[in-house]
Amino acid sequence: MKSLFEELYTNLLTCGKLNTYLADIDKQAQECFERLIEEIKQTQDITEQLKAENALKWTGKMNNVRACAMEIVEREIIYT
Repeated sequence: MKSLFEELYTNLLTCGKLNTYLADIDKQAQECFERLIEEIKQTQDITEQLKAENALKWTGKMNNVRACAMEIVEREIIYT
């Protein structure tokens, strides 16, 4: 018995719409990722001034922001 995802994949593949579908999901994910990064940076006061004053601290905070944003994108766009 095929899963829902297998059926969707098969249908999109046989209709010739798989690449378009995947490109759309990729675009949505990238836009959401970038938007989330900016929103989180603002709420955590991660600024260019911090980057200039303490690059190591800024890098650590940005790595955390990117990881959080990626988790949200994966949960809400990629795996749904």
